[in-house]
Amino acid sequence: MAFSESKRRTSPPFLPNLLVTKQTKQKRKEKSLMNIRQGYVFSFEDAINLQPRSRLEIILATLDFYDVITVLDKENKQHRGPTGYPFESKLNALIAMRVYNMATFTELVERLTHDPVLRYNCGFDVFGKVPSIATFSRFYERLTQSEVLRELFKKQVTTAESMGLIDTSSIAIDASKVDANEKSVPRKNIKDDGQSANWGSKLDTNGNQITWFGYKLHIATDVKSELPVALSITPASTNDGIMAESILEECSNNLNSKPQYYLMDAGYDQKSIYELIRKDYKAQAIIPLNHRGAKEPPEGLDWDATPICSAGYRMAYWGGSNGVNKFRCPHVMGKCDCPFGSSWCSDSNYGMVVKTRARQDSRLFTVPHRGTSNWKLLYNKRTSVERCFGRLKEHLGLETGLNVRGIKKVKTHAYLSVITMIASVIAINKDKSSTDIAA
Repeated sequence: MAFSESKRRTSPPFLPNLLVTKQTKQKRKEKSLMNIRQGYVFSFEDAINLQPRSRLEIILATLDFYDVITVLDKENKQHRGPTGYPFESKLNALIAMRVYNMATFTELVERLTHDPVLRYNCGFDVFGKVPSIATFSRFYERLTQSEVLRELFKKQVTTAESMGLIDTSSIAIDASKVDANEKSVPRKNIKDDGQSANWGSKLDTNGNQITWFGYKLHIATDVKSELPVALSITPASTNDGIMAESILEECSNNLNSKPQYYLMDAGYDQKSIYELIRKDYKAQAIIPLNHRGAKEPPEGLDWDATPICSAGYRMAYWGGSNGVNKFRCPHVMGKCDCPFGSSWCSDSNYGMVVKTRARQDSRLFTVPHRGTSNWKLLYNKRTSVERCFGRLKEHLGLETGLNVRGIKKVKTHAYLSVITMIASVIAINKDKSSTDIAA
């Protein structure tokens, strides 16, 4: 026994390494791995930066909420209570609703709760609580009452125009149905107060009669970019022509340059609209004539306001400018073989000339003249407003995401949709420009 103990005490120095257990080795290995892992810890911000910028991030980076927040802060001083969540974060969340086409505040809150990246992009605490449905509802109400989104929309239009994204030489105006998110009311019980939803009826693109209960979105778009430059919301029964004056006024206020042409469908065929555009805005209305069941064209004219010569032939269009169109003898121009020849109307070899002037009748006489290739080319651009409606409804929840009631809240919803649309175009162009410069 003594020998054994003495032997253990005097063992060579290399023997302890042989006596190390597997458990000791495992502990040392784990400790070594822990030291490696703890060399650098990535923050959540670092993780976000490692990912490509999302569409929402790019859009929010282009939006300047300073003026909106200034107004809301001023109003907030009149109310007592806790500060709550930042206005900018809640605005970002409402824009996110439109970017991701969310239908309700419930969907927004659920998405924020389970998506830390979305919370981070909107400006909320990544590991904290998110606003409740009631909080978003109250904030939406405040936006509606303050009408600050109208100025933000105007600012976006100005920015797009300054970047050359909006051409403004031709503006298309039209209206589209918006179904109400509330129970329909019989026509006899409708409140005709200009604020309540009611019944509307119109022909679709295929000529079919459609009816709906709700509202009507009136909008003006630039035909080049197909971006909205003015909008208004009315009850569904409001006549399109009645809203033309306010839409034209908003176009004038929102745009720095003045359009040359305003393109509208036959629903706007009213002499007052032509006169307003010609006199007040120094532009030309391009609108098809609505004959309203007339059996005969105006005396001395064809259905498209082309002069008829004394022999009964349509005269040949020979150009126009400064509100004056010129027409020449169709026989001299080779458009017909008049049995009387050109001498029947004029002693000159040039043939008879007739001029029509917009100041005589701005509805009938337009420059360029109806039926000409230039007039048709301009009018065909009017479809840009229909494509704008399609994008707002399909991609930005203008109709499917409408979960609010009352005309003012519907207008707020529309403004959020169009602001998101313009911001998207501005963002992608800025991002493209930055890439081109870097390259």
